[in-house]
Amino acid sequence: MKIEAMRAMKIDELHAELERLRRHLFDLRAQAVTEKLENPMQLGQTKRAIARLLTVLHERGERHIEQRQAHLTAQGARR
Repeated sequence: MKIEAMRAMKIDELHAELERLRRHLFDLRAQAVTEKLENPMQLGQTKRAIARLLTVLHERGERHIEQRQAHLTAQGARR
């Protein structure tokens, strides 16, 4: 996803996308350990996408991003 598209997203959408990308990165790392990762470049691309999202959140003045992510994860687990 390009930075322009990320800047057009709302704060809640950015947090949801950040959560999705972090889960995807976790899955990619698991595949890398088991040697089932077909495209190792996906690891770097996902890390860069996470960094872009964090940059946009910081540009908008978001603070305590990690705490909010933990809160959203806890809410999702309750459902």
